[in-house]
Order: sequence, then structure tokens, then C-alpha cells
Amino acid sequence: MSVPLTASKDTATNEIQRLFDLQQKSQFRVANETARQRKAKLKKLHKAVLAYRPQIKEALYKDYRKHPSEVDLTEIYPVTSELKHAKRNIRRWTRAHRVATPLALLGSSSHIKYEPKGVVLIISPWNFPINLTIGPLVSAIAAGNTVIIKPSEHTPHASALMKKMVEEVFSEEEVALVEGGVATSTALLNLPFNHIFFTGAPSIGKVVMKAASKHLTSVTLELGGKSPTIVDETANIDAAARRIAWGKFLNNGQVCIAPDYVFVHKSKKAAFLEATKKYIQKFYTEDASKETSYARIVNNHHHQRVSSYVADAVEKGAKIEVGGNFDNSQDYIAPTVVSNIPNNATLMQQEIFGPVMPVMEFTNISEVIDVINSKEKPLALYIYSKSTKNVNHILNNTRAGGSCINHSAVHFFNNELPFGGSNNSGIGKGHGWYGFQAFSNARGILKQHIPNALELLMPPYNDFKQRLIDLTIKFF
Repeated sequence: MSVPLTASKDTATNEIQRLFDLQQKSQFRVANETARQRKAKLKKLHKAVLAYRPQIKEALYKDYRKHPSEVDLTEIYPVTSELKHAKRNIRRWTRAHRVATPLALLGSSSHIKYEPKGVVLIISPWNFPINLTIGPLVSAIAAGNTVIIKPSEHTPHASALMKKMVEEVFSEEEVALVEGGVATSTALLNLPFNHIFFTGAPSIGKVVMKAASKHLTSVTLELGGKSPTIVDETANIDAAARRIAWGKFLNNGQVCIAPDYVFVHKSKKAAFLEATKKYIQKFYTEDASKETSYARIVNNHHHQRVSSYVADAVEKGAKIEVGGNFDNSQDYIAPTVVSNIPNNATLMQQEIFGPVMPVMEFTNISEVIDVINSKEKPLALYIYSKSTKNVNHILNNTRAGGSCINHSAVHFFNNELPFGGSNNSGIGKGHGWYGFQAFSNARGILKQHIPNALELLMPPYNDFKQRLIDLTIKFF
């Protein structure tokens, strides 16, 4: 049973202001640290993550019964991978990036200096509290910022442990973590941060963006939405069912890039449902409530939310193919597959963020594309197909933050790929080089070495200078 939610004590507004003022004063000292010094901080953080690995597993089990192996796979590995990637590349990222200079500016040279944005705020969610807190922190440190972190109050054990880790690894003038709920978030959002990196629901992302607009603060918003999955008539159904079931029920479905709903070609629907049932039983046995590999919904509020979605769908004629069992006392929802869902069901309107998989059949891929494009742009879109033509047609006629072909969610683990959404599913990208860019200002710098032709085109203007201007426009 998950531990009852204990309200995090809000951090006092004057303490938040003190930390912000302290980091403002130290931001240029931190910004001017060398790549070697930044790398040393990342090494120290990496060492702490590994040292606290047992405590991280314990905290997440207490928060929502997350299995230790799943913690390693979805919390520890993404963070250590991000740290290793940043340490390998930080010198290249931070050095001057030389760029070409046009012939019209002959006598000068140009480069880009990636400078830190300054004092930044990271607001992280509860579904992957370690991963989605420390991952952005790696990018912020690599870019040379000072950082204030606000983790979710819904995973209090993980938040308290991260606070302890941060205080051991960093001085508060460089990185500080504040705990609390809405009052703490509100106090933070009233401050003129230089950048805010928020991960969470689109509805809260709008609140963050509105608050940021008061100070013209730049934002990176990693949001969510309903990520569709398409299984066409050419797909390997057994592999598709296995990978979709894994991506859907991992972390009890509380994954922003989980396959939210699945379109299966009519000719393959029966086989897909049968294979999905097989893999649910293989992963979590006949009774997932007794399987330690199966986590729980984070709290009763979200348990009631997801349960109500299923009840609404069934009331409107949907059929439960697999699962459908609930236990309010332990925030348990069995791995559930639902078919015949009407479009007006809440399951098809709201992001599910739980272990419920709607499955619909199709015969014409254009109909599927029309449904997908009638909704907000998703954070992810998955395609299972052996047909290059079908894959390209779907990719070219839909929009999404990212996609996998013949797998689910694994693009998140590649630090060479940008991760993030589009419009309602997010603004900006994270991970690796893209995370470094998110926390940096690309400062364009041109240095004049000798006089160039522009000197001849300064006022007062005359016919001769106009002819030179005409030639410049025509040839340069």
C-alpha cells in the first residue's frame, strides 16, 4: 500500500527571497567557472546519485510502491546517462562556436558564445521525481547557471531525499531545493528568474507561462497530452503488443510519453488484444495487485480520477477487454484494456496518465490521421509498421514532439535526440546538447579586425554609394 500523502510544509516566502537574492549575487561567479569546474560539479552529483541509490529506491517505494528495478531503469539510468553524456561533451559545448562571416563583412570574424541565462528555476513533477528533477539540473549546471529547484509535493519521500542530496553536493548560492505545495510554487513564480524549466500538465504549464510573462522570463515547458499509437496491417503484432504493453503499464501508466490510446487495423485487432492480454499476464501475473513489479497510482485523488474515466467509458458503451479491477484502499488499478470507446468518453478527451489502454480499430489510415490531427499536438506518436510508405505518410501528415517506429517511449533514453513537445505538449527541448541550449543564451559576437566595405557606405549618401549598395544587394 502506498504511504498516505503527507502535505509538504511550504517554504517561507522570505526564505525563498533570501535564496534568490543569494543566487543573483553569485550568478556571475558561477557563470565564469571553467568547463573543468562545471565537470567537477557533475562528477560530484554523479557520485551522490550512485551513493544514494538504495535510499532513492526506498523513497519511491514509499511514495507509490515503485519496484527497485523499475527505479533503476527509469530514474537512475536516465540520470547517470545524462551525467555521463554532459561530462563527455561539456568542453565542446562551452567553447566558442565559430561561424562563417559573409563577404560583405570582409575583415571581421564571428562566433557564438553560449552564456548561462543566470538564475533559473526547475519545477519538477511527481511521476519520475528523480529523473525529471536531476536531468534538467545536469543541463543547468553544464550551462553555468545557479538553480532553485521545486520538486512535487506529491512524492514527499523523494523530495525530502533530493533536498538532502542537494545540500550535501552544492552550496545554496549555487543550487538550492525548496519543498512545498501551491503556496511555494506561487512565491517562486512571482520572482524574476532568467529561465523556468517546468515539467507537468499542460494546464499548469499555462499558469507557469503566464507568470513568466510578467518578467519576460524564458521558459522550457515539458508537458504531455494524449500520445497516439498506430498499429497497421503490416506490423509484427506480437512485438507491438509486448512493447506497447510495456510502455503503457510502466510506472502504472503515469508516464507523459505513455501510449495513451491505440489504433489497430481491423484485420489485426483480435490478435493484438489477445497478445496484449498475454503480455500483461506475463509482466504482472493473473493478479497484478500481488505482483511487486506493478506500481500504484501516486495518490487517491488520481486513483479516483482514472477510475472515473473508466466508469464513464463503460457507461457510454465501452467494453473492458482486460482488467477493470480497482482497489481504492491501496490506489490500485489493474492493467486495463478497453475497446469500443465512443469519442465523447472522457478516456478519449483527457490524458489518462494511468494504467488504462483504449484500443480502437481502423481500416483507412487517413481516418486515423484525421482523429489525431483533430486533437492537440501530442508529446509522442508511435507507429508500428513494416511499411516505409505508411510510416512516412503518417510522419509527414501528423505533428508530435517526438516519435518511435516499432517501439514505445525509448526515444527518451537517447541523449542525442531532443526531447520535448510542441504547442500544447510543450515548448522547447531538453536532454544533452538541447538541454544545454535550453539553459543558455546563444550570444552572437562579431569582431572587426580591419576596415571593411561597409565603411564606404556610411552617410552622406550619393549616387556612387547607391551604386555600391546596389552591387552589394545583387552579389552579396
